[in-house]
Amino acid sequence: MKELKTDALWIHLHWLTVLAEQGSFTRAAERLEVSKAAMSQKIKQLEEMAGVALVQRTTRSVRLTSAGEKLVEDLRAPFSQIARSFFSVRDSSGPLRGLVRVTAPVAFARQQLVPHISSFLRQHPQVRVQLEVSDRLVSLASEGFDLAIRHSNSLPETHVALPLCETRALLVASPGYLAEYGEPQTPQALHQHQCLYYPRGVELPRWTFARHSAASEQVTVSVSGPFATNNSESIRDAALDGLGIAMLPDFSARAALDNGSLQVLLPQWRTVGAFADKLYIVRPYAPQVPRAVTEFSHWLRNAFQRDS
Repeated sequence: MKELKTDALWIHLHWLTVLAEQGSFTRAAERLEVSKAAMSQKIKQLEEMAGVALVQRTTRSVRLTSAGEKLVEDLRAPFSQIARSFFSVRDSSGPLRGLVRVTAPVAFARQQLVPHISSFLRQHPQVRVQLEVSDRLVSLASEGFDLAIRHSNSLPETHVALPLCETRALLVASPGYLAEYGEPQTPQALHQHQCLYYPRGVELPRWTFARHSAASEQVTVSVSGPFATNNSESIRDAALDGLGIAMLPDFSARAALDNGSLQVLLPQWRTVGAFADKLYIVRPYAPQVPRAVTEFSHWLRNAFQRDS
């Protein structure tokens, strides 16, 4: 057993807690901004100092031993308190600084979010924003994200959710498609059209509409078409190519509607249940949040309120 060197031990212990949180040497190294080899060496040194195995390594995953789990559990509260104390002191004065890690849906991030991030970074040059665009719902805590933009009506109760902006689903098609196949005048007419949709299992999708003038009057229509995908930008592009009628969140269709390459159909009807009606900023609950994360959240909310 190696002799304990207290001044070096704290780094090793912190890296172990990050490894436990991330679940892999690769993600832990990315989170700490070090090499995977350095990460592995640190854990090996800690095991030598402890005289007991702390990590079970396989080709696909990393799991803590019972000793490792106990050590990480005992460290969680004191390391959390250290982080809160440091951020409190650091953030109490001086310019805004730090790293903000964000995940957001692909279409919304590319078309709406990035311009606002650029404006924020120009005003706060000591802040860094790391954005992951993905339509999967990532685990914020286990993957190290500070914030997520979620287009959902089902939000985790253990997180803080702040409304970002309202959104709605639109039925759209290209002028070329409509010139060739005609424009549907009722939801039932969609039976006769090629429709582009999000796949929901193996069954054909059903779209529900309600009249703006009489919300109690609803119509549900089974639709079919040549193309389905779980990405709204891909559906939009297929609609732009004249492949069919698409149901899209408004943020995916906005630019195409503005330039006339898509047009809204059935304006007297609204869609029901196709997509969530709001976008949210979501973060894990914490008693103290880094100032850069808080200010970035406020910036986004104000920016999208101005745009609405």
